[in-house]
Amino acid sequence: MATVSVVLATYNEEVNLPSCLDSVKDLADEIIIVDGSSTDKTVEIAKKYGAKVVVTDNPPIFHINKQKAIDMATKDWILQLDADERVTPELKEEIKRVIAKSGWDPSTRPAKRDFAQDDSSAVNGYWIPRKNWFLGRFLTKGGQYPDYTLRLYKRGKGRLPQKDVHEQAEVSGKVGYLKHPLLHYPYRNFGMYLEKWGRYTDLIATLLKKDLQNKGMVIKLFYMIGYVFIKPTYWFLTTYIRHKGFYDLWPGFVFSFFSSLRFPVGYFKFIIHNS
Repeated sequence: MATVSVVLATYNEEVNLPSCLDSVKDLADEIIIVDGSSTDKTVEIAKKYGAKVVVTDNPPIFHINKQKAIDMATKDWILQLDADERVTPELKEEIKRVIAKSGWDPSTRPAKRDFAQDDSSAVNGYWIPRKNWFLGRFLTKGGQYPDYTLRLYKRGKGRLPQKDVHEQAEVSGKVGYLKHPLLHYPYRNFGMYLEKWGRYTDLIATLLKKDLQNKGMVIKLFYMIGYVFIKPTYWFLTTYIRHKGFYDLWPGFVFSFFSSLRFPVGYFKFIIHNS
């Protein structure tokens, strides 16, 4: 029977962590948490659930700690989660089914079996659809559903680039798609959204400083035009119009508008901090 390591990176997640870990009961054969020196009860809660916990620093690129947790995993499959995510019972059963097939020996298949569908042993990872909760509802449009994320993969076959806050895992070999969604509750209220949004714009400013170091005026001008005008306009038109974010009413507009604003705000933070 294939086994599963559930891995997380955390920082001050005492509110979210219990529900997350409750949702993977009867699925996780081990829980590994790399904590970025939380000042609340995150570590205490993690240990109550029997997790292996390592406390370290809290880097701006949070995927650095996620990769540390991935590297510590010892089971056959890795399910990488965030503390504000929940595995539904339907998703849990689907994961159990696909990893159970991962050890299937193709040489024993019946002659009439559809090899293309049943050879799950050849699949090294799975994209999982995700529902995102925002301002009182799950977003259904605006490119927010299905918000596929590559979170389930065989140990040793997947890793994170650790370069960007929104990056996906890179999996060696064939990947498939699961049907049942992962539930994501990233913001308890709009103030919490603005707080995280502010951190994202700070990160954009940091990455811009790195990208534009020792660059000439022409390159800097192109970046300015891109981040102040082109990127926010393209993002808003894509999410709100092309991907029908307006179907999600007020939450859909707010999401498209503020996610578009992160580009110019990040750029102006870069200018202010480096003037």
